[in-house]
Amino acid sequence: MSITLAILTFLLLILAFFTHIFSFPANWFIILILGIWSWISPESPLTLTTFLVFVAVAFLGECIEFVLQAFGARKYGASSSGNWGAFAGAIFGAILGAPFFLGLGALLGAVGGAYLGCLGVELMNHRPFDESKKAALGAMIGKVLGLAVKIGIGIAFLVHAFELLFRV
Repeated sequence: MSITLAILTFLLLILAFFTHIFSFPANWFIILILGIWSWISPESPLTLTTFLVFVAVAFLGECIEFVLQAFGARKYGASSSGNWGAFAGAIFGAILGAPFFLGLGALLGAVGGAYLGCLGVELMNHRPFDESKKAALGAMIGKVLGLAVKIGIGIAFLVHAFELLFRV
């Protein structure tokens, strides 16, 4: 494999990693880029087993993000419907926030959307404002922790990809 291809691939991987900022599926982009690199570079040391481990870890990261948001909301007193409101709010907030702050608004929108989605549903369920606010805070904290886990997984992917690309 040429060093040029390795450098270009790693630059693409870094670019993919930074799509976390926009609430894009960055870890899946990293896996896709590695898969393409392995396909066009026959001497690639990326084995099918390693590739499947990447896929499993990325899926696990998505599950952990989901569970942490749900756990955070539940721990702070959210109802089941409040939890679903937080999930819907996070998605909606990421979409609405995407055009702002050069895309950084998607990340802020996802976190804020989790809060507002949970808060709105809890208030519609006629819960007192203080309880609803507390539940929404839990959803927001869980969302932040879940995003931190996914970003950590992305960093681990970059480190391993560097080792594969440059055979360190």
